[in-house]
Amino acid sequence: MPEAHRAERHRQTRLSPIWIVPLVAVIIGLWLVYDNYASRGPEITLIMPNAEGIEAGKTLIKSRNVEVGRVTGVRLSDDLTHTVVTARMAEDTDRLLNEGTSFWVVKPRIGREGISGLGTVLSGAYIQLQPGRSEQPQYHFEVLEQPPVAPPNAEGIRINLVSEVGSSLNVGDPVTYQGFTVGRVENTEFDPETRKMRHRLFIEAPYNVLVTESTRFWTAAAISLNLTSEGFNANVESLETLIGGGVTFGVPSDVPMGPEASPDSTYQLYPDEESALQGTFNRYLEYVLLIDDTVRGLSRGSPVEYRGVRVGTVVSVPWHFSAPQPDTRQRFAIPVLIRIEPQRLGSGDDAPEDIDLDEWRERIGRMFDYGLRASLKTGNLLTAALFVDLNFQEDAGDYQRETFDGIPVFPTTAGGFAQIEQQVANLLEKLNQLEIEPILTGLDENLQTSQSVLVEVRRTAESLQALLDDPTTGDLLNNINASLRELRQTLQGLSPESDAYRELTETLESLDQLIRDLQPVARTLSEQPSALIFDRSGGADPVPRAPSR
Repeated sequence: MPEAHRAERHRQTRLSPIWIVPLVAVIIGLWLVYDNYASRGPEITLIMPNAEGIEAGKTLIKSRNVEVGRVTGVRLSDDLTHTVVTARMAEDTDRLLNEGTSFWVVKPRIGREGISGLGTVLSGAYIQLQPGRSEQPQYHFEVLEQPPVAPPNAEGIRINLVSEVGSSLNVGDPVTYQGFTVGRVENTEFDPETRKMRHRLFIEAPYNVLVTESTRFWTAAAISLNLTSEGFNANVESLETLIGGGVTFGVPSDVPMGPEASPDSTYQLYPDEESALQGTFNRYLEYVLLIDDTVRGLSRGSPVEYRGVRVGTVVSVPWHFSAPQPDTRQRFAIPVLIRIEPQRLGSGDDAPEDIDLDEWRERIGRMFDYGLRASLKTGNLLTAALFVDLNFQEDAGDYQRETFDGIPVFPTTAGGFAQIEQQVANLLEKLNQLEIEPILTGLDENLQTSQSVLVEVRRTAESLQALLDDPTTGDLLNNINASLRELRQTLQGLSPESDAYRELTETLESLDQLIRDLQPVARTLSEQPSALIFDRSGGADPVPRAPSR
């Protein structure tokens, strides 16, 4: 009995084969769960302004056109100001996620560089990943609105530019050197505290060696016109610059190249090439011109010349207009700030620190005593632009040293239209001093005499007209015409072929022969007038005899 009971218990504790299949299924499921968990990559969070074209479970994340992840969720932020996108990355992608990694949405774009992202028209937008080189891992990123100009590991140099508001530079604008594109604008932003624009440029290798400490950057003009004594010069940049603008750079010809620039160097962005050239003269002397004439046509950047050679630049027109005038001034003058730049007159190899500004100031001060004065003159008749001309004046008065708001005053003299106005005033003053009344009386008498003469001339003309209208005068003219015709006929009768002409010729020949025959007789009478009475013998004169008785 006990043996039968034990056999029955053994049959009850034996596992039924029917449980093998569910057990295997559970094991396989647990393995799949573990394999899926072990093989999945990290989860990242992307911050985007909006989720245009992004769909959970469909939008892919690619790097070099290889799928490295997929978007798993899209939601609004808690403050409703942006979109939060979660994505699951593929296995072994942790090395791609660091502080230098960049994300941006690839979709159809039309920009200055052309059309891009056309492949997403049918497949849909996707998120592009560009890995960085940082060693610090990161799983929270902000998606860029525009694709980066260059990858972080690209060979080249990144520099910063500072410019005034209105430089009109955008991300992606070209950076050119003598018309050839060597880089791009990576970033641009406005600093409200300093009220300046800040730009970040990337110059790719091997052109990064062109950027030195002496390099100057200026806004590239699509079309530049320059009016010189030889005519108009036009310069047209590339089509890309013509459409969108850009930045160009170079080293002025009179400035040494200098060493290569270091990364993250900061440069000034000038509005044009001429302004960039002027920016190289960083050693100068400042003076104030107190102008009594009009300053219309004189602007900032106008040249200061000495006998046609540029020696400085106009800095401000007007400058500190409300500052008190010197006591020596009888009229309210317009202050103009100028700079005398000795570097323009030195050698291009001279370092700026080699220029002794104190010596130059003393030299210019001595020139004031010799008559050096400044005046405004017209530099262009078409635009009426003015410039400051420095020259020695023979009739310059004594120079009195004075200052305006702490800056030395450069003595001035009237020039341009002011001189013409003064000459006209002097002429009018001389005219006022003339005795006009006797002159006008004489002119009145002359006019009356001329009027009497004109009356006589009119009477004579009327008499002549009456004579011409008289029929007798007409008959007289007819008679004169008839006489002229008869005279013409008479003269025609004396032509070489007529008989009268031959008879006249024979008569003249006979007369000529007679004259030749009479010439000896005339000569004899001229020598001995008594030859007609006495013989021409050479004997003694006859002696009269006495009458015979």
